[in-house]
Amino acid sequence: MLFTETRLRGAFRIRLERIDDDRGFFARTYCEREFTARGLNPRVSQSNISFSRRKGTLRGLHYQTAPHAEAKLICCVSGAIYDVIADVRPESPTFLEWVAIELRPDACELLYVPEGFAHGFLALTDDVLVHYQMSECYHPEAARGIRWNDPVLAIEWPTKGSPILSPRDAAWPFLRR
Repeated sequence: MLFTETRLRGAFRIRLERIDDDRGFFARTYCEREFTARGLNPRVSQSNISFSRRKGTLRGLHYQTAPHAEAKLICCVSGAIYDVIADVRPESPTFLEWVAIELRPDACELLYVPEGFAHGFLALTDDVLVHYQMSECYHPEAARGIRWNDPVLAIEWPTKGSPILSPRDAAWPFLRR
């Protein structure tokens, strides 16, 4: 696995090292030892999948507050997503800055999202399947979100018009500065 830190401290793009043969390929998607060596949270407490039937579906921006803040490892298994993370750590020099990357299976990349980041994604194709590994179990009392079109973040989503949202995601509050 090849780790490249994004411009947001602690968030990494992870390029998988493929071993190809005539059958296809093999790649390691997680290694506790390699995560620990880089100071990343290696704990996996929960594993989730998300399926989005239609292009234009937006999920997020979600995070959990302390003491249940969570790190995430994101992998797009089928389709393609525009994956966005926003730094919501008030003490961070990149507080309220965001980064986006496109994740799709053929690119063999993952995104490591540290604690203190909001995360969301837009389905760029129909039939998108996303796999998450989480360092913390879900705690409803710690669950938070930020509206996808918050003017403070000013995320540049690659969509025309309004995305397909859950009622919960559509109702998240805007940030106040």
